[in-house]
Amino acid sequence: MRIGAFLGSAVLALVVGLVSPVGAARAADVPAVGAKTAYVIDSAGTIHYAKRQTRRVPVASLVKVMTAYVVLREARLSDRIEVTAADVRYAASNGAATAALAKGERLTVRDLLYGLMLPSGADAANALARRYGPGKAAFVAKMNATARRLGLNDTNYTNADGMPSPAGSYSTAFDQVKLAKVALDNSTFRTVVSREVHKVAKSSMQRAHTWRNTNKLLQSADGVLGVKTGYTNAAGFCLLFAGERGGRRVIGVLLGDQDARRFSTAERLLDHAGEQIAGS
Repeated sequence: MRIGAFLGSAVLALVVGLVSPVGAARAADVPAVGAKTAYVIDSAGTIHYAKRQTRRVPVASLVKVMTAYVVLREARLSDRIEVTAADVRYAASNGAATAALAKGERLTVRDLLYGLMLPSGADAANALARRYGPGKAAFVAKMNATARRLGLNDTNYTNADGMPSPAGSYSTAFDQVKLAKVALDNSTFRTVVSREVHKVAKSSMQRAHTWRNTNKLLQSADGVLGVKTGYTNAAGFCLLFAGERGGRRVIGVLLGDQDARRFSTAERLLDHAGEQIAGS
């Protein structure tokens, strides 16, 4: 082989290695990812997949991860919050997912967190933000202050639920994984996001509720810890996910994907990370 051709081949191989989503993995071993942006790491800091992970995009209801995180830092789980007509009207008028809350119900923060994270209730988000701002504007300011403190430098929130707004909220795959890593250190957060079904018994203070988790990955894959689904027209289908593989916690996100595909892709990415961990 001529020296020039050899050097050209060597340079090409180096470039391919630099842009490969996973350092030493062969391209054929890496799962195909159709999402616009994606990022997967493990608790040891190993990057198992990266695709436009610093691109700013809307993240839909993944915003509720920060909502839950802020609430858990400020609230007592036994606190009760009365649902207002404005909470119910907000979700209904925006066509958002709801926890089917009714005016006058007084639910605990613990139950509202399930209503926030499992059925992705914008009514629950509104009630929590209103209480712990106090007021929604103050609560969003707390969300953004928390983002700065955590080093989420490419994240901006405009509401507590992720619905489109004129100001336009955004984040990145990198920041979403970083946030999930911190949130999952909270045992209550882990318990909530890993629950497939949560039931609230009827009492003098609330109606009966049965909330089912929209995260189908909990049903299809082993060792899954959660975390959150999301969808708007602007964001596409999103999934923030985590699972245990090879003794490590693997955390990943898919932003701007197709509905069913996000769950199967996430499962393949978790297993791929497990194979990489086992081979390291």
